[in-house]
Amino acid sequence: MNKRFDGSRDVDRAVDRLARRLPEPLEDLAWISYNYLWSWTPGGPEMFRMIDAHRFMLAGENPVRFLLNLPERDLLRAATNPDLLDCVAEVAQSMEAHMQRPAQRLLASGPVAFFCAEFGVHSSLPVYSGGLGVLAGDYLKETSDQALDVVAMGLLYRRGYLHQRMTLEGWQHEYWIEANTDQLPAVRVRGADGLPVKVTVPVWEGELSAQVWRVNVGRTPLYLLDAELEENGPLERWVTARLYEGSHEIRLAQYAVLGIGGVRALDAMGITPGLFHLNEGHPALSALEIASQVSTGLSGEPLELKDLLATGRDRFVFTTHTPVPAGNETYEPDEFFSVLGRAVDLMGISREQLSEESRIDPTATSEPLGFSPLAIRCSRSTNAVSKRHGEVAREMWNPLFASVGPDQVPITHVTNAVHLPTWMAPEMRGLLTTFFGADWERHADDPGLWSHVDEIPDIDLWETRCKLRLNLIEMIRSHIGVDRLARGEEVDHAESAFNAFDPTHLTIGFARRLATYKRLDLLFHDVDRLRGIIDHEQGAQFIIAGKAHPLDREAKEVARNMFAVKRGLDIPNRVVFLEDYDLRVAPQLVAGCDVWLNMPRPPLEASGTSGMKSALNGGLNLSVLDGWWCEGYNGQNGWAIDGSVVEDAREQDERDAKALYDLLENEVKTLYFTRDANGIPVGWLARVRSSLRSLGPMYSSARMVNDYVDHIYRANH
Repeated sequence: MNKRFDGSRDVDRAVDRLARRLPEPLEDLAWISYNYLWSWTPGGPEMFRMIDAHRFMLAGENPVRFLLNLPERDLLRAATNPDLLDCVAEVAQSMEAHMQRPAQRLLASGPVAFFCAEFGVHSSLPVYSGGLGVLAGDYLKETSDQALDVVAMGLLYRRGYLHQRMTLEGWQHEYWIEANTDQLPAVRVRGADGLPVKVTVPVWEGELSAQVWRVNVGRTPLYLLDAELEENGPLERWVTARLYEGSHEIRLAQYAVLGIGGVRALDAMGITPGLFHLNEGHPALSALEIASQVSTGLSGEPLELKDLLATGRDRFVFTTHTPVPAGNETYEPDEFFSVLGRAVDLMGISREQLSEESRIDPTATSEPLGFSPLAIRCSRSTNAVSKRHGEVAREMWNPLFASVGPDQVPITHVTNAVHLPTWMAPEMRGLLTTFFGADWERHADDPGLWSHVDEIPDIDLWETRCKLRLNLIEMIRSHIGVDRLARGEEVDHAESAFNAFDPTHLTIGFARRLATYKRLDLLFHDVDRLRGIIDHEQGAQFIIAGKAHPLDREAKEVARNMFAVKRGLDIPNRVVFLEDYDLRVAPQLVAGCDVWLNMPRPPLEASGTSGMKSALNGGLNLSVLDGWWCEGYNGQNGWAIDGSVVEDAREQDERDAKALYDLLENEVKTLYFTRDANGIPVGWLARVRSSLRSLGPMYSSARMVNDYVDHIYRANH
């Protein structure tokens, strides 16, 4: 890697500019602000809040924006605060130690290049929509924690993903906010000539130019391509405007920029990966770019595309994240080649041969083209993201390997996990540090370490759980009051939100993308039974959150029906909908809920990770046995609903809704409200300990990344 022109020098220049604005005692804040390591370093977020918590919140917890807009008098006052200066020194020392560790080489041939369409690193970098992006962000943080030589490639969506506003009737309205790139913790990468590094990608009948931005995620650089350039027309600029744009043509152009442009950008920066990790099928065109480079270097008769892809296959691995069609997009050949045809032609690749490689059945000319079949064919290994998803994926993609049965399809699995320092609340981290030891997080995948949860006194564990629930309720009260006012609800109703929720009640969360297969409507299947669970002195309260894709009308209808049922319950402050769910509110939500619900229609949940985050904070899962919960559930660490498949969807919904209500009424509430003489739910805490012991080591990202290193990256090397 050419260290001078990989963007690191440009980060240094940006840090110097910011440092010149700061009083000398606060100069360390400049380099801290340009590295998202601060966000998971103990004391990092609190450090910025010590300066001005309200302004930090208004800045979207973006430290660069925050410091650039903070009045000079406030900076000077902060520079005289000894508690703040001590905190800055501690955070800086911790981050310096993290950054100065020697790199761990994964492969002799070069770094692993992780390509993904979205990255959920932090709420102030809005280039994510949901689970796929948050998983990618957690992966980058863990590779930094382990000092692995990994680089990442994505797109800089100027308008990010949608923001959500609900109407009085419960209809979702979407809006987008354009980011000010001058105030992001990101820098344009410049080359030897001092000019921004740019690449061109053929799309439609012309060329699209993209510049490269660098974001530091600890030790791991994240590169983002951006088409907002003067030389591009309005259409080309729009390609990197919004994540998961509804237009098929725009999405195809996005995937060309990500796949083809991503490889070219790494080349331009002097970075030669030893391995490309394609996270979902979106960046599969990177394999075509590598194949065309191989073809250019060959003499004699040109190779068939199948043979060209074989020459580069050892450099690619592929992770598939979903069996749902929306995650495995397909396109009619005419629309596919209307956007990508010129790029394919310039690569010297046959359109007919590419069509064959992009179909499940190469000979079925009526079949649409997809990136997932292409990614599987161009990669030396394919993995699903849970054990059950592996079984589903082998069955799903069996037609690509028609000569073998499903059991012999070469698709393995690496079960997803979550970045513990990001998702475990400070209160829980502090409690575990007391009983596990100061450096316990470095060994979070060691099951023996988690046996120490049995040493935590009931009173300490319960007080921590109560504190996390209270933090959540305070956040919910402030948010839903504003949400109701914005929807135009009566002032009295909005004002009642400020007393919503009881800190002593069983608090249950359901927050995820609002897709129909997630079955939010199961919760409202029997309104009378739901009322009985809620409307009681020892009752439950529900927090619901999630966004529907703008074009998913069925999911929007589910949300609208939920609002209608909520009104019919006439208990407005026991079931609340939290608008615009994203990384700003997710950490408090997963930390504060006592029970985390997941009710997918099996077997469509590939993995899921929100329940893992809840478990790390002492929450208990109540989930359909699908995705990761098939591996995680042991009978003592939560509750399970039968995950077997019923062909009749209505029959399955009846069965699963009944199981949900039965568990809530007869087991969950009973266990939660059974207290000893000191008011402590001893039986509940026993289940919490079982959850922490069994799930903590298995679903921390340390285990996940180790699995990728040992079983995917270094396999056959």
